[in-house]
Amino acid sequence: MDYKQVATDVLQHIGGKENIAHLGHCSTRLRFSLVDNKKVDIKALESTPGVIAVRMTAQCQVVIGNDVVEVYNELQKLVGDVGGEEAADQPKEKKKIGATILDFIVGVFQPLVPAIAGGGILKSLLLLLALLGVLDNEGQTYQILNMVGDAPLYFLPLLVAVTTANKLKVNPLVALSAVGALILPNMTTMLTEGAQLFSFNLQNIAYAYQVFPAILTVLFYAQMEKLFTRFSPKPIRIFFVPMMSLVITVPIALLLLGPAGFTFGQGFAAVILWVYEYVGWLAVALLACVLPFMVAMGMHKALLPYALTTLSGTGREALYMPASLAHNIAESGACFAIALRTKDKRLRTTAVSAGISAFFGITEPALYGVTLQNKKVLASVMIGAFVGGTFVGIVGLQAFVIVGPGLASMSMFLSEDLPRNMLYAAVGFVLSFVVAFLAAFILGKDKEQVQPEEEKFAEKIGKGETFTSPVAGKMIPLSKVQDEVFSSKAMGDGIAVVPSKGELYAPVDGEISMIFETSHALGMKTETGAEILFHVGLNTVQLGGEHFTPQVKVGDQVKAGDVLLTFDLEKIKAAGFDPVTLAIITNTDKYDVQINKQENVTRQDKLMVITQLGG
Repeated sequence: MDYKQVATDVLQHIGGKENIAHLGHCSTRLRFSLVDNKKVDIKALESTPGVIAVRMTAQCQVVIGNDVVEVYNELQKLVGDVGGEEAADQPKEKKKIGATILDFIVGVFQPLVPAIAGGGILKSLLLLLALLGVLDNEGQTYQILNMVGDAPLYFLPLLVAVTTANKLKVNPLVALSAVGALILPNMTTMLTEGAQLFSFNLQNIAYAYQVFPAILTVLFYAQMEKLFTRFSPKPIRIFFVPMMSLVITVPIALLLLGPAGFTFGQGFAAVILWVYEYVGWLAVALLACVLPFMVAMGMHKALLPYALTTLSGTGREALYMPASLAHNIAESGACFAIALRTKDKRLRTTAVSAGISAFFGITEPALYGVTLQNKKVLASVMIGAFVGGTFVGIVGLQAFVIVGPGLASMSMFLSEDLPRNMLYAAVGFVLSFVVAFLAAFILGKDKEQVQPEEEKFAEKIGKGETFTSPVAGKMIPLSKVQDEVFSSKAMGDGIAVVPSKGELYAPVDGEISMIFETSHALGMKTETGAEILFHVGLNTVQLGGEHFTPQVKVGDQVKAGDVLLTFDLEKIKAAGFDPVTLAIITNTDKYDVQINKQENVTRQDKLMVITQLGG
């Protein structure tokens, strides 16, 4: 993959740098919060080489797959610091409240996953080494490394402070300081012993490991920063704004926001756990069954606050991660079955690659490349996920790390207190894979494949008149030409190329039938009777023939590759005209026209084949 080219194309099709309010990525997707979603050219994005799919939910999500980090890095080089003055100056599109909330949740919680997953996997691997007798769990080496793994969860409020501040575009270090005040060792001691602020009793809450108090604190701090920035004299703004923001935000957080966030977090987790306990195993099975749709829409990220709150509060999670295990491995099983069954070489290659990714916990390539394109494969995944989810739900599988479940992360299910937990996870893994594999192998037959355009074109070569490019340059779809007469194909079908050199060539043998008096256009008739209109530039008739020099005259017999017209490209562009050059079959109703879509073309490239209808 040409990462730089993919990044350049994606940036162009989402409306440019000035349309980006926030940029991020997850394990497979570029995630954009945009100023105006209407500026996104979804069809162009989906046709970009390297882009698997596009999803427009609360965010614009461009699915890249396993190369997302490399594309993201190239994109950052192109856009620099996004969401600054350029984005602020743009009128923002109004979003529905649900989309706004989901966008905020994803922006805050998605960046937390690598740190939390890394620390959690480290702790689970240490437990495995202890169970194998490699490390002594009472030894200092084990304890120090275990504290390293615990650090992301202990300092979760600080991590949340940074991601929330970044999402709200306020000073992340001052926001970090405001939340950091809540977990200072001396502050924790005072709260434990009983403390008062302005004669009000402070609630004894241990803010380490908490999520929602930090979010509410930064939300309030953001309003304080904006307020004092507006009214503060510029010479003292550098210290006055953070000082006043802190001196108001932290007391309000201790008195109101911290207790409110703590209560909400506990209640939020309790409601979901109550549903889990009330419905039991069925909740896990149903969640596993619907995860293909949730992941496809990005809605699964809305479960992260629950999962993190539950894990930080209880040290384990029994709904989302077990259901994800069943779904992820079912995707893998179905993909491998399709790879064995299909006769389509491209689908086989995609299925193998996607199956391996899903086997290790990354399901987007499988979803967009295989599952969602075939209803029976989707049904097979849902069957496998439901069966696997039913088993892990009945046995009460517990997860101890928030990370995409897969082969490499199976240690997330290790537990000293639940010695059978890992065995249950392994059985659920195998069950989901096997059931989905068998279902897909039985149900999943090849769809009738739509023949790719390039294959249709290749088949036509030799069966009709083959046209090379009339000019060297960059080919664009006719629909992109900024002239409705041509883009609507009212004149006929054909080729559009933005020239890089001022020479027009005959794309096929024929006879010159017309030269327009201003020399910017000429006509030609091929040996089979096809009538071609060559048109250099848009509205160039206004030049009155200036910068155009015909090299042929009416009645001349020409061969493919002969120069028909020369023109001063730079002067045409300097005069403000679009130089796009067209070769249009004006009697298209008599011909079947096949276009070979390319980008950079030379005059030797075969771009069009026409065959007579009924011939």
